[in-house]
Amino acid sequence: MSMGPPPGSPLGGPVAGGVPFAGIPPELADRAQRILDREPEHDLVVPAFSHRPGPAEPFTFRRFLWPSRWPLLLALVLVAAETAALLAGPLLVQVGVDRGITAGDLRVVVLVSLAYLGVIVANVLLGWARGNLTIRIGEQLMEQLRNRVFTHLERLSLDYFERAPAGVITTRMTSDVEQLTALFQEGLVQMAVQGLTVVVIAGLMLWLDLTMGLVILLGVVPALLAASLWYRHASNRSYDVVRDRVALVFADLQEHLAGIRTVTAFHRQEHSLAGHERLSESYFRSNLVTSRQGAVFGSIGETLGVLAQVLVLGVGGLQVRAGELSLGRLFSFLLFLGLLFAPVQQLVQLATTYQQGRSSSRKLAELLAEQPGVTERPDAVALPPITGRLELRDVSFAYRTGPDGSSGPLVLEHLNLLVAPGETLAVVGPTGAGKSTVAKLLARADDPTDGAVLVDGIDVRTVTISSLRSQLGVVPQEPFLFHGTVRDNLTIGRPGATDADLDRACAAVGVAELIDRLAEGYDTPVHERGVSLSAGERQLLGLARAFLAEPRVLILDEATSNLDPQSEHRVEAALETLLDGRTAVVIVHRLSTARRADRIAVVDRTTPAGAARVVEIGSHDELVALDGRYAAMWATWESHLHHEGEGR
Repeated sequence: MSMGPPPGSPLGGPVAGGVPFAGIPPELADRAQRILDREPEHDLVVPAFSHRPGPAEPFTFRRFLWPSRWPLLLALVLVAAETAALLAGPLLVQVGVDRGITAGDLRVVVLVSLAYLGVIVANVLLGWARGNLTIRIGEQLMEQLRNRVFTHLERLSLDYFERAPAGVITTRMTSDVEQLTALFQEGLVQMAVQGLTVVVIAGLMLWLDLTMGLVILLGVVPALLAASLWYRHASNRSYDVVRDRVALVFADLQEHLAGIRTVTAFHRQEHSLAGHERLSESYFRSNLVTSRQGAVFGSIGETLGVLAQVLVLGVGGLQVRAGELSLGRLFSFLLFLGLLFAPVQQLVQLATTYQQGRSSSRKLAELLAEQPGVTERPDAVALPPITGRLELRDVSFAYRTGPDGSSGPLVLEHLNLLVAPGETLAVVGPTGAGKSTVAKLLARADDPTDGAVLVDGIDVRTVTISSLRSQLGVVPQEPFLFHGTVRDNLTIGRPGATDADLDRACAAVGVAELIDRLAEGYDTPVHERGVSLSAGERQLLGLARAFLAEPRVLILDEATSNLDPQSEHRVEAALETLLDGRTAVVIVHRLSTARRADRIAVVDRTTPAGAARVVEIGSHDELVALDGRYAAMWATWESHLHHEGEGR
């Protein structure tokens, strides 16, 4: 008989997120349980989030590193000690040659050898301590940066995501942060190590022999500095191009993954592949430019290193022959020279990491400089429980078209609309007339360019965003389902909901039958975007989610537009329950849905510039009797239904 763990234990049954787990083999169960018993408990820490903008200062290395200045200072102290241990070797060689080998003193040779071994051990230990510290600092900084970028993205308004390709945003959070990770963890510290090494070696070479030191520093270093300045200027621009082009590659990949069904349906694989190959070729060529620049710079450094060795051997050999320089000092000088150009070559490689990091930093700075179109005032107050009176008062609106806040043409102009508490208002009109824009303004996904949006007579810009949105329920045309379980998706607006609450919500909107059919009920996994469910099932779950949140006001943006007749009937029946006793604004294009509303507002573009206004408002019967825009729309709708009936 198998001795598996009981259901629901850490060793069997569904795990967090609803992913089924077959369990641990019986022969390993005891050992696994002992490991779990030693594992400390970890409480889930929910971070604080505010809609108010973050720091006004631009994102820079200095400001980002400043909070970690003391650990970084300790790292620099370790860098200095590591450098001192590294550079003690050539000085010990000089002592060993001059006072040991040349003088024939074996005792000095042994002591110097032991001291050299101690220096090597110290260098290894210091490098280990410095590496552990810098990696820890780097990981902490990157965690803070990822959280800061993610929080900033959460705070940005919808207009930014309508302007910026999803792949470009993904690049900021992945590739750009990874480049900064490489820079912070090893790049900056190694640059400090190698830079300090170069400076100290230059000073020691001047101290060992002023003539040879000046020959090297005046004959070789200026050429190396000139090459470094050229490389920095050239690669600075090149790496900006690389970051832009890799973002385009990610954006193209993201777009085609999202639209893979369309690509497959229209057999566009070859066309998509050709486009992606063009972007990849462009990215390859930009990388090739930076590689060539690095290769040229590296070749210059190697050539200068060889020339320096020739100079030292020539000048030093003459000085040794003339008795002006000891053989040990010449060996020491040659070792220092090797140590000088090794860090220079390392700096060449680190310069690539540095330029990549700088370019990524600029891209992240641009993202963090983006300001949300909807912000929370410092003096915003909590919105008290509302009755549900909504008003758009002389509202004009234009979408932002650029990161500088510039706006396009007006979409709405001098629009006025009033919804009484408990009333259901349907908003209809031709495609592109601004119906969904009205829904966005009421939910404060955008703020009006002019005019005001009022809830219970209170301007929504004067209250906290969380207190407003906690009393609003929004059901979009395509409810988004996150990867997780059915329970996770239903309780988004009410995390503490019990199974009884879920049962009541699902029964109210007619989705209980679906839950009963699912293998694991509320704990059934939902795949990304809910692709394992039909459009009607996703919409019903979206309505159950809104019902569970118990909002006072509901805003539905064409919630039945993508459904087949049977699913539409089920969703409309669910809406009857959901809207009962609540204020609701329903954006519709199916007039059969609009007919059930208490009143209907007809929105159409009537201004010379093409902006929209409310041109008619009233009940269905009143608007049909008016014989205006709505009556014409209704006649067309009836004719369409009549022809459909004849076709069947």
